Amino acid sequence: MERGTLADTYVAAIQHGLAELPADATRVGVVRQPTSWFHSAVDENRPELGPPADLLEEMRDAAEEMKMQGLCEEGAHNAAWDRVGFEDAYREYLEDSSEARDAIATLADRLAAGESLALVCFENTEKKRCHRTILREFLEETTS
Repeated sequence: MERGTLADTYVAAIQHGLAELPADATRVGVVRQPTSWFHSAVDENRPELGPPADLLEEMRDAAEEMKMQGLCEEGAHNAAWDRVGFEDAYREYLEDSSEARDAIATLADRLAAGESLALVCFENTEKKRCHRTILREFLEETTS
């Protein structure tokens, strides 16, 4: 059996017809606290794959501080990402959280069984760094 494909996008791209995804891809949200309208754009949501609340709060606080220093929204977001060590902290969460490990194992099994998946969250990664990219890399490392 052929392995499924793994893609990622953001919710606004789906809503506005801009997402280039395989037609048969299951859209898997990876948002810890989705809005009501988020659910209409995805087939399912795996909140345990969203960044932990304390990391999101630390990121938000750092970004607000950066904006107060005059950085634009995207610049503040990306500078805060580096300041809080977001990538390392999120990867550590993926490795240490039993809920996250179970969800990753489930997605890996689905890919191995031939299902195509598209990871979905809020951030447009052309402008802002996002946990979704790290999660995709982590899942690819897990399944290769």
